[in-house]
Amino acid sequence: MTENKLLRMDNIGIVVESLDDAISFFTEVGLKLEGRATIEGEWAGRVTGLGSQCVEIAMMVTPDGHSRLELSKFIKPPTVSDHRTEPVNALGYLRVMFTVEDIDKMVSRLTKHGAKLVGEVVQYENSYRLCYIRGTEGLLIGLAEEIGNK
Repeated sequence: MTENKLLRMDNIGIVVESLDDAISFFTEVGLKLEGRATIEGEWAGRVTGLGSQCVEIAMMVTPDGHSRLELSKFIKPPTVSDHRTEPVNALGYLRVMFTVEDIDKMVSRLTKHGAKLVGEVVQYENSYRLCYIRGTEGLLIGLAEEIGNK
């Protein structure tokens, strides 16, 4: 009997109010817009359990081509809750972490586009410098810089 094994993680989904603003923000982080589409119909609602739905999506891909973010703006049904301002110890999906070449330069770039540092940039042992940033729409992302790998 063959084992049914996991092949890969395809993407992480983030629901946003403004697809254009989210695309701009994640482009500034370093992701590339792979595609944009409107998904609607009964079949889509059967997958999500939302019934008839209409959602605009944008797929963003990392430079290595291995990881993706699916940004979604729901036209119908409307969003029902908002947890973007919850603290980092709230239950549920929290954030996406990106490894960057230079964390100080990335923080500087993102703050020029309205992002805010949540705490501070800290060093974890001799392996990483880390921080959390609230970007467009209050979305929480983590940044990590590997020490000694420049």
